[in-house]
Amino acid sequence: MNHKLPTFISALSAALISLQAAAYDPALAVKPAADEPLVLRTLGSFAFGGSVDYREDGTTFHGDHGYAQYIIPAHSRHLPIVMWHGIGQSGKTYETTPDGREGFQTLLPRADWSVYVVDQPRRGRAGYTNAVKAGPSIPTTASEAGVWEAFRNGPWTAGEDAALFANSAFPLSPSAVEQFFRQQTPDTGEEPQSASYRCFMGETGTALFESIGDGILVTHSNSGQYGWEIAMHSDKVKAVIAFEPGACAFPAGNPPEDFVIANELVQNRLAPRLVPNEKWQRLLNIPILIVFGDNIADTPNAQSFNAEVWRVALQRAKQFAAQINQAGGDCQVIELPALGLHGNTHAMFADKNNREVLKVVEDFLAYKGLDGYAAPHVGPMMPQVDDYTLPLSPIRATGW
Repeated sequence: MNHKLPTFISALSAALISLQAAAYDPALAVKPAADEPLVLRTLGSFAFGGSVDYREDGTTFHGDHGYAQYIIPAHSRHLPIVMWHGIGQSGKTYETTPDGREGFQTLLPRADWSVYVVDQPRRGRAGYTNAVKAGPSIPTTASEAGVWEAFRNGPWTAGEDAALFANSAFPLSPSAVEQFFRQQTPDTGEEPQSASYRCFMGETGTALFESIGDGILVTHSNSGQYGWEIAMHSDKVKAVIAFEPGACAFPAGNPPEDFVIANELVQNRLAPRLVPNEKWQRLLNIPILIVFGDNIADTPNAQSFNAEVWRVALQRAKQFAAQINQAGGDCQVIELPALGLHGNTHAMFADKNNREVLKVVEDFLAYKGLDGYAAPHVGPMMPQVDDYTLPLSPIRATGW
């Protein structure tokens, strides 16, 4: 069952006109999650990874790096948390929620966790690239109706009003809908679906961990595939929290069993990511938590990519966890309705109950002994470059 959003577009337009005409009202100001101020040791940002092209005309081009914004609380736990966004998103996805509440970027430091919020290469503040920009390749990013459905706020058929699932935890209001759509972020260059590109993203993420030391990696949706790569590249990743990973890694020598996938595009996009067995076994060394929300279809759907994709992703995640655990690893798949949390969308960290969702994550980290204060995290080391060659002879000649 779902609820219609009455005259969705016209209601939204009217709300925007009203907001623009209204005077500032302090009573409507964003309320913090706690009365106490958020006390920080420091905050800042830096670029990590990337490449340098040396051009024939003697100039250079620095691109395809990632961007990390860090927030270090005054009283920090030992392990920082790195948060990597999903498809069509930037680090904004973990910041203030669409209805103006504090997101994980702020809630975690309030609980003494240092955080690093990422914009991945070719996205947002890490958009500098030589790569050719490609158009949307899946319904998820092809239209705002696709975004609405992919995030499981509810169905939206072209030509009809958008709908909301009856139990949805999406923070519905005209201004929240407005903010939700305006946080969508395009790729500035193609994001290939290739093993070599996933490996590149793994190496880029590893560069981030080289700057911050040991830490916990949080991924969302499409970045799930990059999270496995980073964890397989870097021994500094001490746990992975994957919110609804769009793809999972499997050992090449033991691919998962096939099951019915009704949508051909879903079948292609969510094909098992096969990696060398020795590389895959590195995932056995860390605890892994995979979290799925509500309103996921339980029967095949050939017509709707966005309905079928999360049904298949959940099944793949269960296959992945089974293989990890059978091989001696530690992976748990949690479906939030089983914990009494209902209506969660694909962006559960921004839903109305995001503090309850965060408690699930914190309880897991505490149970695994990863929430200690033994050596408080104090911030990043700036990325180091050992050998750097640029055509700077005129500058060097001045004594630089």
